[in-house]
Amino acid sequence: MQSAVLHIENVDKQIGRHQILQHISMDIRQGEIVGLLGPNGSGKTTLIRLIVGLMKKNNGRIIINGYSQDDDHLKTMSSVGAIIENPEFYSYLTGFENLELYASMHDGVSEERIFEVVKRVRLEHAIHQKVKTYSLGMKQRLGIAQAILHKPNLLILDEPTNGLDPAGMKEFREHLQMLVQEEGVSVLFATHLLHEVEELCDRMIIIQKGQIKANTNLRDMEGKEQVLMNIQPVEKAVSWLETQGYTYEQREQHVLVQLKKDRVPELNKQLVLAEFDVLEMTPQKQSIEEAFMKWTEGGTEDASTHQE
Repeated sequence: MQSAVLHIENVDKQIGRHQILQHISMDIRQGEIVGLLGPNGSGKTTLIRLIVGLMKKNNGRIIINGYSQDDDHLKTMSSVGAIIENPEFYSYLTGFENLELYASMHDGVSEERIFEVVKRVRLEHAIHQKVKTYSLGMKQRLGIAQAILHKPNLLILDEPTNGLDPAGMKEFREHLQMLVQEEGVSVLFATHLLHEVEELCDRMIIIQKGQIKANTNLRDMEGKEQVLMNIQPVEKAVSWLETQGYTYEQREQHVLVQLKKDRVPELNKQLVLAEFDVLEMTPQKQSIEEAFMKWTEGGTEDASTHQE
């Protein structure tokens, strides 16, 4: 297994009497796009701010590329690029001038590198225009260019598609996927939009009420299916499924069983041999939305002004 670019271990955050984050542990590996998904008020933005050093944790460890944030904050942040909410620029300067100014704060960022990242985000046509003329989508692309200018290997994004129209969201996803392939960066992508995670991410971490509820590989979820069965007698069938080690959920007179698609015929055969009446078997693919609703117990909670 690849070593972790970002390692978070038992991190807590408390503000006053409010416990914002509780025992957060997670890893981000090289080349991954990981979606940090949660309802508004779940603690996503607080966690992002802790990672980039805008807030201080109460307990736990944050290690970036082998360096502890507590021991050497500057060293850990030298390999991190971030867009926290909407990127800020000097509107009276051109896009290129903004990047030049940012480059002056980092050692070894050449003019050649500036042109390289501008090309990466496909902003060549507007880079010498004043930022005040940019659309929101163009500002987001300039934000990505700025975030990767110093060649970080970890990119932290907090709700980067806020305010973008569907076309802008699609364009943003394409740029980000291209960057992962060409720059080799790892990405932690905080969002409350399920479809963004489904279309963009390799892995999904669900956070609710300051706790991680799930950490799952989305490629594995693609291979998992469910089958909704009408079996009689249903109570005995449920007991049989339990003894056979199946993961199931009883829904009145039906049973929803989690298993791979290619195992449906095998299960049907087993049930018939066990002398159950199988009246109906309907394969159903579990969507990310269904998983999210299940893991967050409906996906709703009161948003806290302390958390997001």
